[in-house]
Parts: sequence; structure tokens; C-alpha cells
Amino acid sequence: MYQDLFKIPYLNFPVHSFGVMLVIGFMLAMSLAKVLARRSRIDPEIIANAALIALVAGVIGARLSHVLENWAQYTDPHRSVWANFREAINITEGGLTYYGGFLLATAACVGYGLWKRVPIRTGMDLLAPCIMIGLGFGRIGCFLNGCCYGAECNLPWAVQFPYHSYAFMDEYAQNTLKTPVPVELLSEPNEWGERYPLPVEEVGPQPQLKSNPLHPAQLYSAFTAFLLAGMLFAYFTLPHVPGRVFALMMAVEGVCRFLLELLRAEPRRYLGYTASLGMVQGILIAAGGLALWVIFGLMRNHAAKPQAGQAIPRTSAIA
Repeated sequence: MYQDLFKIPYLNFPVHSFGVMLVIGFMLAMSLAKVLARRSRIDPEIIANAALIALVAGVIGARLSHVLENWAQYTDPHRSVWANFREAINITEGGLTYYGGFLLATAACVGYGLWKRVPIRTGMDLLAPCIMIGLGFGRIGCFLNGCCYGAECNLPWAVQFPYHSYAFMDEYAQNTLKTPVPVELLSEPNEWGERYPLPVEEVGPQPQLKSNPLHPAQLYSAFTAFLLAGMLFAYFTLPHVPGRVFALMMAVEGVCRFLLELLRAEPRRYLGYTASLGMVQGILIAAGGLALWVIFGLMRNHAAKPQAGQAIPRTSAIA
């Protein structure tokens, strides 16, 4: 886990790995979007502007979704309203829910496309592989940041996160941490008698203390996103019904998200405490993708039918 890649000399300003991955993913996604826009005879500058709109709307939607999902964390009665608000808008250490950003960014881009009078379904298609590239780098950022970690496993490629990481602290709070924390590293009891590991700034690194072995779920997600981006790019270059590249992205990504959630350490609070929020979102996104696939196909068939009063072309004198 490398939350801070480096610090700017003399300023002591940390450069967070999560933010760097977001920037790299955005730049590569926008570059690919421009290439696909030229192929589709759409002004690349419109796509570049749409990408910027998607970035801003996506971050807002992703953070808002995360805050709503973890509302108790950002309404802590032991902190002031201003302190809770600052914590809620602090995205420097992660805390972004992908589907919240996806939904708001999609709505914003569709609105911008309608304003600029570009073919909406074609624009959605060319953005589909770009979205997956951005997601892939975002998940790498999650891995470096230590958030969105996986469930416990004993596989050879299992990973362990360091002392005071998200996984370590959650396992300590749930009393599932296999390595006991020495008493001298614990804080004084709070009003409920609870004691928690002291921050690294106070006790220094503790290399002997790590989380339990976990699935590198973030890297699973990154690999899946890059694989899906390649598949969508290939499908985009083939003759297809406009809009179906985007629909395919939703359908496949929704299924993948559901399956990957099985390997993540997320609480099962939905569908009778059998599913996590990510599972529910995956089902809805996959269903939405299948619905769009059918709808766009019907739109193609309707457009192909001759209108009333329109002559039916004949290819021979006998036809």
C-alpha cells in the first residue's frame, strides 16, 4: 500500500497515489475518446469537453454516493458540523463509489450531447471503452490506497495491508484480526471503554503488524475493466446498432461487479442480508444494459421500416 507516492520538496506536500491514478486514467480515456470521435466524425473537442464534464460530475456523484452509503461516518455527533462536512468532501484518500459517479456523469454527458446536437447513441458508444479504462486505473488507485479491499483468503497471491490501513482497522474493530495489537500501541479508553490502535504518526511504522491475508479485489476489478475495455473497443470497430456498445458495457460490467462482490469484504445488508450494495447495483446495471440492448435494437428496426406514403425500393422487375 502506497497512499503517498512522494512529497513535493520544500513544501512537504504529499502526492496521493489514488489521485495520480485518477489523472492517468482520465488522460488515457480522453485520448482514446478523441480517436474514436474522429472515427465517428464527431468533433473531438466536444468529446474532450464532455470528458471534463464527466470528470467533475463523476467525482461529485461518486463521493455523494459514498457519503450516503456511509452516512453515520459523516454525521458523527462527536465532531462539529464543519468537521463532518470537511470529512465528507475530502477525496484525497479515496472514498468514491463508482456507480454513483457513473450515473451522474452519464446524465451530465447526455445533457451536454443534446445541447451540442451530437448523435447521442454514437457518443455513448465511443465513451464506453473509455469509461472502463478510467475504472481500471481507479481500481489500481484503490489498491495503492488500501480501500475497497477483498475478503479473507489463503491463496498464494493474497495480500496483507499494513498497520493502521483500512483493512487492519476494520478487522481490529470487528475483532477478526489474527495478529494481536500490543497494549502499548493502543489509545486510552474512550467513554465507552474502547481502545484503538494509535496512528502511525505517533508510534511509527509497525511492519510486524498487518491485516489478515485478503483477496486483491481491487486488482481483480482493474484487470476485468481493462479486459472489458478491449472487448468494447473491438466491438465498436465492427458494424453495430448505435448504442449497443454502451448497453454491452453495462450488461457485462454489471455481471462482473456482482461476481467480484463475492470476493470483497462488504457488509450484506440487502435482499434479506444476502447481498451487498455492490451486488444490488450490479444487478440493476446489468438489467439496465440488457433493456437498452433491446430498446436500441427496436429503434433500429423501426427506423428501417418504410414510412407511410414512402415507396418501397424494388431490386428487380419481378420483386
